[in-house]
Amino acid sequence: QLLLVESGGGLVQAGGSLRLACAASGRALNTYAMGWFRQASGKEREFVAAIRWSGTSTDYADSVKGRFTISRDNAKNTVYLHMNSLKPEDTDVYYCAARGSVFYSDSPAAYDYWGQGTQVTVSS
Repeated sequence: QLLLVESGGGLVQAGGSLRLACAASGRALNTYAMGWFRQASGKEREFVAAIRWSGTSTDYADSVKGRFTISRDNAKNTVYLHMNSLKPEDTDVYYCAARGSVFYSDSPAAYDYWGQGTQVTVSS
């Protein structure tokens, strides 16, 4: 069983930055593609970013391209989401997810394990 725990969320002013971390335990992350998603209350979970198991390929939602960067450190069993130039519309609960494949996906249904989420609030 793979356990994922997110951290790094909080309250930040518009234009600010945050770094989210997703620490894994139970299994090594180096055979999993990883993704970050976000969800507001009453809305569907939305794709944010994903990274291949090797870290050599990434994908981003259009809304975050150029502002967010996903990275991973397999030696530390951790995946990161660096968020810059934050906007109020980035306010959401952010979730990391692991997919038992070397290839990532932008569909939440493709992922096998999920963290509990971390709240990000961007004030205007």
